[in-house]
This record gives sequence, structure tokens and C-alpha cells, in this order.
Amino acid sequence: MEPLDLKWIRSQFPALTQKINNQPAIFFDGPGGTQVPGAVLDAMNDYLVRSNANAHGYFATSARTDATINSARAAIADFLGCDSDEVVFGANMTTLTFSLSRAIGRELQPGDEIIVTRLDHYANVSSWYALEEKGVIIRVVDINVDDCTLDMNELERLINPKTKLVAVSYASNAVGTINDIAAIANLAHSVGAWVFVDAVHYAPHAPINVHSLDCDFLACSAYKFFGPHIGILYGKREHLERLQPYKVKPAPDEVPSRWETGTLNHEGLAGVVAAINYLTKLGCHVSPAIDNELVTALITADKEGLQTFSCPRFLKSSEPASITSAYHSRRAALLTAMSAIQQYERELSHKLIAGLLEIPGLSCYGITDSTRFAWRTPTVGVRLANKTPETIAKALGDRGIFTWHGHFYALGLIERLGVENSGGLLRIGLAHYNTIEEIHQLLYVLQEIAELPND
Repeated sequence: MEPLDLKWIRSQFPALTQKINNQPAIFFDGPGGTQVPGAVLDAMNDYLVRSNANAHGYFATSARTDATINSARAAIADFLGCDSDEVVFGANMTTLTFSLSRAIGRELQPGDEIIVTRLDHYANVSSWYALEEKGVIIRVVDINVDDCTLDMNELERLINPKTKLVAVSYASNAVGTINDIAAIANLAHSVGAWVFVDAVHYAPHAPINVHSLDCDFLACSAYKFFGPHIGILYGKREHLERLQPYKVKPAPDEVPSRWETGTLNHEGLAGVVAAINYLTKLGCHVSPAIDNELVTALITADKEGLQTFSCPRFLKSSEPASITSAYHSRRAALLTAMSAIQQYERELSHKLIAGLLEIPGLSCYGITDSTRFAWRTPTVGVRLANKTPETIAKALGDRGIFTWHGHFYALGLIERLGVENSGGLLRIGLAHYNTIEEIHQLLYVLQEIAELPND
């Protein structure tokens, strides 16, 4: 496998050419939303020019819209490792999670239990607390404060025959901790409970295979992995078929459409396809063994709106074998791309965290032991003694370095760490388009800030 070609990668993202106060902009704000390749912008613009119509009409632009929807389902199915009729689109992850929680709530009885964690974004907490009005009991798994990891022993103690669902993040959006989803799913399934995974923060950093995880549901957002603002929900087909979503009467009854409230964001779906195609091309750059010709043909077909089928698992025997091969090649390319991203970002994490730990007065939250970096993403929460996170974020922003400060909707974690009342954390989030040189610049400026008079 070839190393990532940073020159080619960065050339795909127009936003990276920006300057702030005559300095190159450094985007360490990825956990709040990544930048997008130019191809995503082109695809959304092209859809609005050539295909802007509602679905299921007997005219050209509507047929292209149908093809866009089908292409988006197939692309996300390959990204997640599922079937295309297990892919639901919505406004965002939070909206989809609330919608699913309401549907699941219809089947729950007073005294049934749901488990959430202190590590999670509140989209995966409040959505389940809303079911307390039905008499559902919410149990909360604590964290190990020293490294911001989930207390798996407590989780095992809390799971019991009354547990109906465990809601957990794949990775913490505040401090980067990765949870062992397969192990959690095994625990939950041992008592017949379902597992809902918030993979919003994990998705841009490593491969996902929902079948090997054996989770029942998994949600993510395209704007966190180089696409537009589109929410995505995977659900096992048997659950999507059996559960009853809240929907308007004329809306389709088949899956997955029955879960999609109102008209979809079609231009956004065109952008989703382009984002997946970018990652596919990246995989071809990394591994020459992938059948680039077939993948290119598939990307061209998507771009031209020719794909009106869903996924190779449902292709009829009459479909050309080359199409099936192309889909398998795309999944292989995506796995290769995401594995290469994971490896490169781990190298960035080593540089970043080692440098942060050398700054006097700086506290780094989460896993800092380099031998355990397989269990973290390149997202780091820090504090500087006698400096508020807001002050640091502003000072960095003035120098063209973009970071976030506050609680990032991971309110339970920030409160548990005892820093909510003093401004939360400064969050530094790397993506695969970031460089070692940018990390050096960040560390240099943070050292300068640390030496400034106290707030």
C-alpha cells in the first residue's frame, strides 16, 4: 500500500487555499464538520442545473433524481458495508435518532431500560431520555476519568434482562476515545437488547463494517466525512421492516423510504455520492491493485445519473458482471482509503500529542499513551492553566488556526471532567488533509499563548 499523497489530497479541497490575516488557514476544526472536495461542489451544482426535480416522475430530470437517490444509497452501502435498502437518509443524525427513538418507544413498556453513556454527544443521549415520559428507565455508564474511556465493567453490571437498547458512540467527538462496539454489541445481544451506534465522529477516520460490528443501528453524517449536510442511518433490515415509524399516510410503506420524512435533499445526495467517489479515488491512489478502470467506470456512471439500481447484492443475473465487479472494487477501494487515512492520522496523533505534552501548564484529556492510539481518533481535548478555552481558540483563530472550544454537545463528559463551568475544553481535530507542518505551527503558537500573562 502506497503512502497518502498529501499534495494530491490537498489539491482536491479548495478551502485549504484560504488565507487569514495573510497566513494560510489551518483547519483543525474537522470534528465540527470537515472541508469538502471540489468534486462535491461540482456534483451539487450539476444536480441543480441538470436534474432538479422531485422523484418518481416520467420525465428526464425526475428520472435523474431517482438515479441520484439510488446512487447515494449504493455509495453509502459500500461505505458502511451493508445493503442499500438498509440505508436511510435524513436532515441530520440528531433528527434521525429522535425519529428512531420515537418508533422504538412505541414498543417499550414502563420499567424497560435503555443504557446511555457519559462519553456521548447528546444527540445520542437526549433522544433516549425523551422516552422517560413512557416510563422507560435510563441508565448511565460512567467513564474512567484518567483516560476518558468507557467503564466497561459498569456497562456489564448495568446490562440486564430489562435492557432493551444500548446507545453508545463509536468514538467520542470531544476527546477521540474509540469504543469496542463489537464487544458492547455482544453484551447487549446476550440479553436480547439492541445497540444503537453514533458513528458521526468515527466515520471520517477509519473503515466501518456494520455487519462485523453486529450493531442494530448506526448513524453518521456526511458533512463529517467530506460531504454536505446529510444525516445517514443504517438499520438491520428486519428492524426497519418491523418497527413502525411516524409518517404521513401517503408516504411509501416499504423500507427504507418509509423512514424518510418528506422530500429528501437531492442535491445533498449528489454531494454524498461525490464524497464517496473522492474516497474511492483515494483508495485507488493508495493501492494500484484495485481495478481502477472498473471503479472509474462506476464513478462516471454515477456522475451521469446512469445508475438506477441499488446495490450489487440485488443485481439480477442478467446484469453485466462488470457492474458487480465495480461495486466490489469500490468497497475494496473505500476500505483501502479509510485504512490509509487511519494509519496516517495515527502518525499525526503521535506528533500532536507528544508536542502538546511538552507545553508547560497544558492538560491533555483522553488517551495519551502512544501504545494505545488504536483506541483513539486524532481529536484531542486540552486546557491551558490560567487560560480559558475561549481565549485560546480566539488567539489561534486570529493566527489562522481553526479549533473549537466548549462542550461540543458532549455535556455529560465535560461535566464529569469538572470543566463545564470554566469553559469546557479546547478541541483540536485533525483530518487526513492536515500536515505535520501544520501541527508544528499549532504547537509553536500554543507555546506562545502559554507564555502570555494569565487571563
